[in-house]
Amino acid sequence: MNKANSRPFGRNPQFKKTSFSKRPSPKNIAVAMSDTETTPQVAVGGILEVQELIEKEPYKVHRILFLHQSKNPRLYSLQKHAKRNHIHVQQVEARVLDSYATPNGGVVALCNEKSLLAWEDVAEEFLEAKAKKEDKIIAVATNIEDPRNLGACIRSALALNVDLLLIPAKGMCGITPTVARTAAGALEKLRICRPSNLEGVIKELKEKGFQVTGLDAATNISLAGYKFQKQVILAVGGEDQGLPPFIKKQCDAVLRIPMMPEAHSYNASVALSLGLYEISRKNSKLI
Repeated sequence: MNKANSRPFGRNPQFKKTSFSKRPSPKNIAVAMSDTETTPQVAVGGILEVQELIEKEPYKVHRILFLHQSKNPRLYSLQKHAKRNHIHVQQVEARVLDSYATPNGGVVALCNEKSLLAWEDVAEEFLEAKAKKEDKIIAVATNIEDPRNLGACIRSALALNVDLLLIPAKGMCGITPTVARTAAGALEKLRICRPSNLEGVIKELKEKGFQVTGLDAATNISLAGYKFQKQVILAVGGEDQGLPPFIKKQCDAVLRIPMMPEAHSYNASVALSLGLYEISRKNSKLI
């Protein structure tokens, strides 16, 4: 996204203690607060319950919160199990865990609204696209903390011919109910993949012929005049941090969206929409 002289679009994630009416459940499933929004989000508390979730639906887990300095070997073992499955973990105080779900046994898993895809689920299709002369558009969204912004990115991606949306394993908001609402039905239709190593996946795609592009204000290359290939990746950064360096260094081009200087910046979803529109228009993908 364009960042010149910009201020953060969304707030930094922070936990908020709140109370909930406990929902009776044998699996300790409770309503929890999302990171940036006072909107219910499913949280699963308890060692056995979280372990089962990791084993059966690891790509539905956004992150797992563990009790800080618990000295419980079972929690330590579960944390290692989560990391092996490339799930982001955090150490928090007991009051934070209790604000999400009780009882929790010192661990709470915060869940996405739907299970995401592993890179292995879709790798073959995209790595062979160049050889098979198949048009493919991959969008990459990173560091997005505001759920409405992410939801709008998902909605635009579906509308503008994106075949796959890549998001990082950590460093942004989860697929919360606010994301789903803002996406207006697009969440269930768009394929969203959470690779364990996003940098490695982009490198792999580039080696197989994908053109890698990003959107940022700090460049002289205009989006308006750029020629896109038929297999293209378009990456956008978050409200606060912009396009990550690990993506910038792999880009064939970092592109600037023309705008009046008084406006300072586009937010991530608007920038992604404009970039995707240009790709689809120039590649004759829009009717």
